[in-house]
Amino acid sequence: MVELVRAGNSPEVLAKEYGPSGPSIRNWVRQAEQEDGTRADELTAAERDELKRLRKENRQLREEREILRKATIFFAAETDQK
Repeated sequence: MVELVRAGNSPEVLAKEYGPSGPSIRNWVRQAEQEDGTRADELTAAERDELKRLRKENRQLREEREILRKATIFFAAETDQK
């Protein structure tokens, strides 16, 4: 379908001929443009995966930093009591 749209056919004509809706075909074309780099306004699947991984890693690092901060406060208080 993507190649047919790129060849000049409209999504609406293709929808009538083959069955999928016009908006679905447009979404497929947009997705294909993202994946092959001709559309730069949205993330590719690889970029979305990397962003998800980095967000998870960032969340974990923040949790670890908070644990270390609390441990530092605890041990500083223990040291001051002696």
